Amino acid sequence: MSSPAEYYNSLPPISKAYGTLCFFTTVLVQLQILDPTLIFLDYPFVFKRFQIWRLFTSFFFLGKFSINFGIRLLMIARYGVQLEKGSFEKRTADFLWMMIFGAISLLVLSAIPYLQTAFLGVPMVSMLLYVWSREYPNSQISMYGLVQLRSFYLPWAMLALDVVFGSKILPGLLGIMVGHLYYFFAVLHPLASGKNYLKTPVWVHRIVARFRFGVQANSPVRPTNTGPSAFRGRSYRLSQ
Repeated sequence: MSSPAEYYNSLPPISKAYGTLCFFTTVLVQLQILDPTLIFLDYPFVFKRFQIWRLFTSFFFLGKFSINFGIRLLMIARYGVQLEKGSFEKRTADFLWMMIFGAISLLVLSAIPYLQTAFLGVPMVSMLLYVWSREYPNSQISMYGLVQLRSFYLPWAMLALDVVFGSKILPGLLGIMVGHLYYFFAVLHPLASGKNYLKTPVWVHRIVARFRFGVQANSPVRPTNTGPSAFRGRSYRLSQ
């Protein structure tokens, strides 16, 4: 049986980085070292006071220590990791691009009146869960040992639970919307038309190659120091 340190080191790079940032952001807020009013998304502060960091920090707060926080963190550790290790195996740049696309989409939606959301961590986790549910639609999930359901319905079941436990419906719903938008343009539309409008940009491949975040098979970009782990070729889309 592996130790916690061995388990942590075995996690894929993007899910590990995102989960770690979410965890430590919550710890800092809980210890009152970090004021949550300094990291939430507020466009007047971003554009009038040039507090650009809010465009990033709003994704790293999942709420204070609670059952809901624990559930969201476990979703990253389970579904985000399974997605990155499974459907996105050896496709680190594609997984990173999915996260970037999701973040940009959530930022755009949050600028629309009635869709404004101060913290975008929950929508991001909801997006990951939705994409996972489309990639593994027939897996059987046990919810709290009480209900068995197909994983295809898990995002909607979690949305219903948010409402039951008093959480707002909007963050989870935004994540589902963005997850479906990504899955449609990255998978469904290319399968139907042969055109992929969400092909991973070269600059994302360069980030992965430059910092060696993981492996990207068939990448059009070589790492700075070429060697046995150099990446070659072109990216490819998710498989149905």
